[in-house]
Amino acid sequence: MDAGMNIASICIHRGEEPPVGGPYGICNIFFAGCNLRCIYCQNHDISKPGVDYTGTTHTLKGTLDTVAGILSDKVRAVGFVSPSHVVPQVKAIIRGLNERGLKPVTVYNTNAYDKPGVIDSLEGMIDVWLPDYKYVTPEIAKEYSDTCDYPEVALNALKRMYYQKGSILSTDTEGRAENGIIIRHLVLPGHSEESKKVLRSIAGELSTGISISLMSQYHPSPEVRNHPVLSRTLYRDEYESVVRVMEDLGFRNVWIQHMDSYRNYNPDFSRKHPFE
Repeated sequence: MDAGMNIASICIHRGEEPPVGGPYGICNIFFAGCNLRCIYCQNHDISKPGVDYTGTTHTLKGTLDTVAGILSDKVRAVGFVSPSHVVPQVKAIIRGLNERGLKPVTVYNTNAYDKPGVIDSLEGMIDVWLPDYKYVTPEIAKEYSDTCDYPEVALNALKRMYYQKGSILSTDTEGRAENGIIIRHLVLPGHSEESKKVLRSIAGELSTGISISLMSQYHPSPEVRNHPVLSRTLYRDEYESVVRVMEDLGFRNVWIQHMDSYRNYNPDFSRKHPFE
């Protein structure tokens, strides 16, 4: 990436977990590009390499003006979505907002393919870590995201986040997250056993007290319409079997989704409000 902002969209997003979005939504900054190559990516139209979605938000000043215009007493959080490859820009935005007297809750929405040193460098700047934990099997990570070392890299990053925050998710009087970590896991069709392994890894390597968002929202993108496994949505029994293992492991702070959630998370980034 170059030194520009490389932003695909800045908008209020109301579809995040309840403590992330709160009752009024979060101001999400969606960066163009990604350091993974997930073949099923729901944001595939902005995550591909070589696609320019910088638009009018390329400059730092333009970015800050847009974010400042969205932030209010109600929308009090800023989410950085797919930020791993643009960390210097994330830091510049946070510093710029702080210099304007704005102190929003900062949410780092990452795929967790992050170096531990980068996570350490963001300590004190990020209030809420919102990482994925996609796989624990290298062969699956290689096939679906072109990163055979994802399980090791992601777990090391999660450990650094956990070291900073612990397992307690602090919230305000309206239930909005102010400090902590929420780990997301998307259950993929045909891979419920992999999801169960991911949960066992979290329980064994981190804590069953950590907040978990277990997602059923998988929707096949055009890139996988002919894939032998990923070309369909998730079956109810697949998802429910993962939920049961999560309960058996003793996770105490969890969010689950309805089985029709896949209808609600298909953004169109050619629009000003991709999710509306």
